[in-house]
Amino acid sequence: MPRLTWMLRNRCPQCGQTHLFVEPNAYKLRSTAHMHKVCAVCGEDFEREPGFYFGAAYVSYALTVALWVVVLVAMMAFDAWGWMEFGMFTHPGTYLTTGCTLLLALMPVIYRLSRSIWISIFTKTRA
Repeated sequence: MPRLTWMLRNRCPQCGQTHLFVEPNAYKLRSTAHMHKVCAVCGEDFEREPGFYFGAAYVSYALTVALWVVVLVAMMAFDAWGWMEFGMFTHPGTYLTTGCTLLLALMPVIYRLSRSIWISIFTKTRA
């Protein structure tokens, strides 16, 4: 369970002590992508090889699809409860506007989370 917590908190996938990113706040956009080169505690290399994080794009895609599904289910639930009028084909603008706004707001978080998940897949935790 600590491995999942480290992944969600953008911590070192081996020891969980060091932040993966130089700036812990994802919404400081000038430093959103800046990562530490190695873990200050255990020495885990965060820059494995050139292009290592290209695979994180697949994780990011999966997270984005999940976000769109959550938005769709939430809007259908709100329609069923009478909180708003929504139909996938009768009100597509509502779905697109809500989804795109939420996606833009969460983009820095999704970017970092996808990198954290990607490096965690390839790192063994110390016993």
